[in-house]
Amino acid sequence: MEKKKGVLITGASRGIGRAAALLLARYGFHLFLNSAHHLDALKEVQKEILRLPGASCELCPGNVGDPGQVRNMFSQISRSEQVDGGVEILINNAGISHIGLLSDMTDSEWNQVIATNLSSAFYCCREAIPHMVSKKTGKILNISSMWGRSGASCEAAYSASKAGIHGLTQALAKELAPSNIQVNAIAFGVIDTAMNQMLDPDERLALQDEIPAGRFAAPEEAAQMILHVLQAPSYMTGQIIGFDGGFL
Repeated sequence: MEKKKGVLITGASRGIGRAAALLLARYGFHLFLNSAHHLDALKEVQKEILRLPGASCELCPGNVGDPGQVRNMFSQISRSEQVDGGVEILINNAGISHIGLLSDMTDSEWNQVIATNLSSAFYCCREAIPHMVSKKTGKILNISSMWGRSGASCEAAYSASKAGIHGLTQALAKELAPSNIQVNAIAFGVIDTAMNQMLDPDERLALQDEIPAGRFAAPEEAAQMILHVLQAPSYMTGQIIGFDGGFL
């Protein structure tokens, strides 16, 4: 059986991750889809993908903020008959938000945001890189936020985690460029996903008014941007690419 190129998307059950999975499934990749909590939704994504002609997909449930579970996930990937031992593309998309005053934040809440948003990218990169280096090819795309560039009031932990993603992206790009592995990040603005459903109608309108484009972006637009970056020439690496409707 001819092997396919493997793509791992973390946090793929909804939002940007789901939209990216459905789009990339049309391009001949074998998809490995991860989610820690929304397994029913993840299965629905898999069903949608498998209805596409020639598409293939495996589920890799687990908490990517836990290094042991990440090792188990990559062990599963290495045994897949669809790919040649690993993934060629890693999309670190898993993320959570926390809104509140820093002084009211507990140790547990801080650690959960950092583990899910930042440490998970480190754990997944660490497992994915050896296969990519052995093949002298690969792409790592970290899904980030404009708040990692400017900081958001009452979202200190989230902003810090995304700023960390930017530093990780730029440093790792320099480390891996000699092996023909590109590492980039997309700093998304406000995408109309479940993460933003906590806003009431007045808050949504106020935030929308701050965006020069005058609206939130759809997850499908975010997925198109992901595909665009993945298809960019290999000379593009170490970049934090804004996609925020002109907000920053």
